[in-house]
Amino acid sequence: MKKRFSPRVPSAVRRHRRTVLVTASAALMAPLLAPLMSGAPGRVAADQRLENDFTAAADEYDVPRSVLMGVSYLQSRWDSHRGAPSVGGGFGPMHLVDTRLAQKADPAAQQRGGAVALAGPSPSQAAKPPGKRSGQPSDLQQAARLTGEKEDRLRKDAAANVRGGAALLAETQRLLGKPLSDNPADWWEAVARFPGLDDTTEAATYANDVFGVIHEGAHRTTDAGQSVTLPASPDVRPRALKNAARSKEVECPTELSCSWLSAPYTEIDDDAYGNHDLGDRPKDQKIEYIVIHDTEASLRSMFQTVQDPTEASWHYSIRSKDGHVTQHIRTKDMAWHSGSQFVNARSIGIEHEGFLTQPDTWYTEQMYRASARLVRYLAKKYGVPLDRQHIFGHDNVPAPTAESIPDMHEDPGPFWDWRHYFDLLGAPLRATAGPDSPMVTVLPDYSTYKPRYTGCGGHGVPCAPHGSSAVRLHTEPADNAPLIQDPGRRPDGEDSTEDVSDLGSRISAGQTYAVAERRGDWTAIWFLGKKAWFKNPKKHPTAVGAAGRMVTPKEGLSEVPVYGRALPEEDAYPDGITEPTESPLPYTLGEGQRYVTMSHTTGSYIDRSTFEYTPSPVVKGQEKYYEIQIGYRLGYVRASDVDVVDAPVLAGPQGQAGGRSRR
Repeated sequence: MKKRFSPRVPSAVRRHRRTVLVTASAALMAPLLAPLMSGAPGRVAADQRLENDFTAAADEYDVPRSVLMGVSYLQSRWDSHRGAPSVGGGFGPMHLVDTRLAQKADPAAQQRGGAVALAGPSPSQAAKPPGKRSGQPSDLQQAARLTGEKEDRLRKDAAANVRGGAALLAETQRLLGKPLSDNPADWWEAVARFPGLDDTTEAATYANDVFGVIHEGAHRTTDAGQSVTLPASPDVRPRALKNAARSKEVECPTELSCSWLSAPYTEIDDDAYGNHDLGDRPKDQKIEYIVIHDTEASLRSMFQTVQDPTEASWHYSIRSKDGHVTQHIRTKDMAWHSGSQFVNARSIGIEHEGFLTQPDTWYTEQMYRASARLVRYLAKKYGVPLDRQHIFGHDNVPAPTAESIPDMHEDPGPFWDWRHYFDLLGAPLRATAGPDSPMVTVLPDYSTYKPRYTGCGGHGVPCAPHGSSAVRLHTEPADNAPLIQDPGRRPDGEDSTEDVSDLGSRISAGQTYAVAERRGDWTAIWFLGKKAWFKNPKKHPTAVGAAGRMVTPKEGLSEVPVYGRALPEEDAYPDGITEPTESPLPYTLGEGQRYVTMSHTTGSYIDRSTFEYTPSPVVKGQEKYYEIQIGYRLGYVRASDVDVVDAPVLAGPQGQAGGRSRR
């Protein structure tokens, strides 16, 4: 039979280089709200002009300050984005929408019947809609009329923008026939209308999220360096809401509004078919991973792609402007999304509308929250651990073979806020051991950690300073030392660069590594078979202590091979299925080196070389593998090659690895 190790990666995906209802129950609200006060270890003296702007605007327009700040948090997390608009044409901390700009940028936004309209399929295509809202209460032009501010000032000046938002909230409250009350609960309907969402389920979800923020409180430093705190109001609570209406095909949490737009399973010719594989997961193959992508295209374009049988596929798409979720493939089936058939067989792929070089334009708070709710639901349903070896980016997917490494993808990139995302998942990234532990978890302060990047506006062009989840690695403990190289990514020996898409010398928030050495403010980790150094000062650490397990080569082995997939042993393959060629990656575990593992697995393989209407059998092996954090991407080692070492909660002053070895 013709061997098929990984579906063809189509041109549209090669270019890939680059919300939900909340009930009043604490069980649903807590994971999204509890981390809001955890932005910094302690509040320090900082620029607090934005806080004063909220107070002044709330007083001027008789809007409760907590309501104004809560709305702004959901609109932008209080960020100004340097006056740049979002994809929806929104500006400033209140995300006031320039309707003329929004219509120009999104000419398909009003299309509601086409299968590939940018706005996506409406729930009304599958069920009676719960209701529609019209208009754009956060209209920048209307804010200019109400306040007398010039439109350009509303776009660029944070104080004017906040004042415009307060005026719009007060005007919406009056139009609803409600009083300008001091009680935040009286403003629920006005808050629900503020973002101008068409779907009433999504509007209600938005309002509940705002009131959840008010209930829990929040603190963070904005992208402009403003220290902003919203004190908790324990007596203010979200409302209990009805479940969303949805198509019967979708698999979403009951409180999430979702749509269905099917990907085709079609024979193209005698030797090819598309664009996904039928399966019976988790009965025939356990779902172990959820892969986070960004589209590197508009959602309109991606809807066209996912309906094309010659292209790739994924399970869910999430819209930038409001977090609306569209499902394309049943989770029991396998999408072609990761570049690795091994990972495809064990994962669910979620695309997020956006471009990794334009995070402020595309990576909205509503999209983050919708994604987090969907992932929490899927992780609970399939038993996927909420950690960075199971919830990871397309850029963390291990290459299945050595020759495929240069073709692997870079999204969602260094500006995806993994720390905030895991807060929303209810699994906050944090220290689990003392600072001298033999393991560390990467954890820079996203809002203030702004390493230099190039390539956002063309090759070599510096990117604007921006918060980042990624930390760079050097060959020596010095800022001017060369960057670590990835021999698989650049087999010709070219140096790693500061390009936004160059993963060769980066690690990312939530990833955990074994410590190799410490010198002053510098920490070395084992990375791709060598020591890699990053700056980790005690006052402003970029990594924190971690407890867990590591693997190290068994005594007597000078090095251990690393694989990009865990394949069954030779005698596991039945007649008629050709065993794929084993292809170790160009990295090894050297004697004395250690790498963090969070799980183990056994080998499996699915041969999909022909078009069939029933799932192909899963070849399952007995040999055990450990999944390890070998570099920026993950890898696998045979359990028979390594010993497991526990990293204790506390370690000695030099951070030397401790714990007991288990063979």
